[in-house]
This record gives sequence, C-alpha cells and structure tokens, in this order.
Amino acid sequence: MTQEIQILVISLQRSPDRREKVRQELSKINLPWEFLDAVDGSQMSISPAEYKVNKVKRLQGYALTANEIGCYLSHKKAWQRCVDQNLPTLILEDDFTLAADFENDLKTLLENSDRWDLLRLQGLYEVPYTKVGQVGNMIIAKNQGDAVGATGYLVKPVIAQRLIDASHEIYEPVDHFLEHHQKHHLDFLAIRPYLIDITRVKSTIDDRSEREPIKGLAKRIRSVYRAIDRIFSDDPWFPK
Repeated sequence: MTQEIQILVISLQRSPDRREKVRQELSKINLPWEFLDAVDGSQMSISPAEYKVNKVKRLQGYALTANEIGCYLSHKKAWQRCVDQNLPTLILEDDFTLAADFENDLKTLLENSDRWDLLRLQGLYEVPYTKVGQVGNMIIAKNQGDAVGATGYLVKPVIAQRLIDASHEIYEPVDHFLEHHQKHHLDFLAIRPYLIDITRVKSTIDDRSEREPIKGLAKRIRSVYRAIDRIFSDDPWFPK
C-alpha cells in the first residue's frame, strides 16, 4: 500500500492565472492536493521578528527583498502543516511542470521512504552529483553544489520540524537555506534527473534578481563579522 502524502502548492491568493495553471497541471495526477496561501511579502508593513535587517547586512552582505522574506515564511507555513498533519509532504511553488510519469515515480519514492528524509525534485542549475542510491529507475543523488530553487521537494514531518527549529532567524533565501547543511545538519538529497521543472514565468512571491557576488573589501569585512559571530554566538549563522 502506498504511503499517504500531503501535497501543498504555495501560491498567492491574488494570482488566479497561476492558480488555474496549477489546476491544469495537477489534473494530470490522481492525488489530492491543496493551495497553501503564500505570505505576500510586498504587503508586509514591518519585517517579521525572524528577520534582523542590520545583522543580515553584516553577515550576509546584502538585505533580503520583501518577497524573499515572504517566500521563506510561506515555506515555513508548509513545514508547519507537514508537522501538524504528520504526513510526508510534497511542497510545490506555483510555477511547476511535472515529468510524464510523475505520479508513478512519486508513489515509488513513498514506497521507499526509508531512503530519504529531504528530497529535491527540481533544480534551476545543472550541477555535478554523486549517486548515493537507486529507487526504481531513479537515481538518488547528492548534488555537488547548490542547484538553487525550491519549486518542488519532499519532506518528512520530523525533518520539517528540524527546518522550523533552524529557521528561528531568517537571513538567506529559502532555497539557499535548504542547501545549508552546516546550519540544519540535514542531507538535501536529489532525484536525478529531476521530476519537476519550472514554467519560467516570473514569480509573484520572489523578486530576487541575480546578485553580484560580494568582493574585495566588502567580502573581507563580512568574513570578519562571520568570524566574530562564530566566536560569540551559541548558534552562528555560518558555522564552519
């Protein structure tokens, strides 16, 4: 018997066109799912308690955008639902497309849930990977680099709670946090090739553009702040 699963699609209420595309895409599978109303960062009048702007600027080198913060909070809502319902959860953002045999592949992954805890099903960038296992015709892999993106991934309740616990402060985009092993001590494995792609329609909950890397003096100053944080903080943002 296939294990139960919860499917949540993070989406803004003010995005009816995108929600209609979601309905069309998910009509291809015979599994229950629901929308999870996203936190609209553009409507936040004050920053949430988890976001300390001055500290973020010091240790990250740049401030997050309002919609990056909203996107992160939306994923935290999804993790909390995973914990509350005590079900493995497929978390989707509302700009996805599914592989042709997605439903059968998903059922195979659920039947082999002892092989994963947190599993990437999508990535924006192609990065090298190391094979760590095989499920059916799918490779379970450890990406050698950050593939970026949080459009589709699987998470178990106990792992969702660990993500919540590690997110009491927000200081990086949520997709980077998911890859931040030194912070949450989780292996974010991946299915290769990916089972989910993106539509490449501009997101309504993430206004992040390509950022220039921190260089020169600014990078050296950031390194000093991070070193100080590692010395004096019980929970440093960027542990070694």
